[in-house]
Amino acid sequence: MIDLQDLRARPEAYQDAADKKNIKISIDEFLKVDALRRDLIVHVEEMRAKKNSVSKAMPTLKGADKETALKEMKELGTIMKEKEDALAMAEDAWKTMQLKLPSIPHKKTPIGKSDKDNKESKKVGKVPTSFTGKDHMALGEALDIVDMERGVKIAGARSYFLKGDGARLEQALLQYTIQHLTKKGFTLMSPPLMAGWDALMGTGFFPGNEENTYAVGVEKERGGTIESDNLYLIGTSEVSVASYHKDEVLNLDKLPLKYAGVSPCFRREAGSYGKDTKGLYRIHQFQKVEQVIFCEADETKALKIFDEIRTNAEEVLQALELPYRVLDVCTGDMGQGKVFMQDIETWMPSRDSYGETHSCSYLGDFQARRLNIKYETKDGEKKFVHTLNNTCIASPRILIPILEQYQNSDGSITIPEVLRPFMDGQASIPA
Repeated sequence: MIDLQDLRARPEAYQDAADKKNIKISIDEFLKVDALRRDLIVHVEEMRAKKNSVSKAMPTLKGADKETALKEMKELGTIMKEKEDALAMAEDAWKTMQLKLPSIPHKKTPIGKSDKDNKESKKVGKVPTSFTGKDHMALGEALDIVDMERGVKIAGARSYFLKGDGARLEQALLQYTIQHLTKKGFTLMSPPLMAGWDALMGTGFFPGNEENTYAVGVEKERGGTIESDNLYLIGTSEVSVASYHKDEVLNLDKLPLKYAGVSPCFRREAGSYGKDTKGLYRIHQFQKVEQVIFCEADETKALKIFDEIRTNAEEVLQALELPYRVLDVCTGDMGQGKVFMQDIETWMPSRDSYGETHSCSYLGDFQARRLNIKYETKDGEKKFVHTLNNTCIASPRILIPILEQYQNSDGSITIPEVLRPFMDGQASIPA
């Protein structure tokens, strides 16, 4: 949700934002519903006040005055019922349309329709000029550290097993990243892996991303109906961690709050049929360390924090000595609630291109309004916090560049030096 007073003051800015984000909504139609709702609220409240006034006077009335009052009450009741029904309909439409209203992108955001219009901000590291080695799946299978075939047998397409040193390498990555963030003052969070609709709506994933989200339910009998638990598997710990302070007023002195959510994540990848079907790039379950920040409602301070959390992710890639680039995400690729967004893409030799491995987002007060998270200023004013999030590491996708760039001619894999302390000093995965 967004600031409706601001929208009423400059509707053209929000229509422009919706158009540039490819969101189909008419701000003019919303304002008509908004005006109708407010008008109906006034009428209904006036009629309720009149009804209460007549009801209080009724015991003192007699004869013709009482008959007249009763007739007036009946007519008022009929009209009031019609107005209340109309208000309920307007209220539903008003709430539904609000959930589609976009945040206005920051002026730094490139204008574009899709990821093809994202703009490169910087490039770090030297990209190999040629690739003659094995891809990550050939390496994983040869070393018996990745088993896609049995993963598919158990859980269907886009499923996998990491085994032995493959699983240990993933855990080393997670542990290194956790240590990296906790040293910077982040509070580690192991969040619920299931969340209700309110949390997904509050963080901006619902409505609109239902098809990519696994709903939790119980099949009453084989081939029978499904009983929903009204819960969903999270696609990122952002859902749970950003909802942690729902309906709370935070202490200004404690801001910014910095959390590192560590969790498995689940995505259906609906709409990606036939895309990236081979390997570990696009799968249904993965592990992630997510930075989630609550800060003051100050754009300058928030964007400084944005640079800090993106830098945290860059430092992990630099420690792993992996080439990468940072992209400014364009309006058409950034999502409804985003104010500013950057992606980090890491070089993946077998793809002969950079592949997205991290994203960093600033959402202003978009999530805080939906989740009702405020803080109290020194003057006693209550304001909505601003939120940010960033992927500091996500596996197994990050294993693609590690396995491919650290492979040796004898088929072994050199373990990045920074990860060796988390693998009992092991220097390589032997062929």
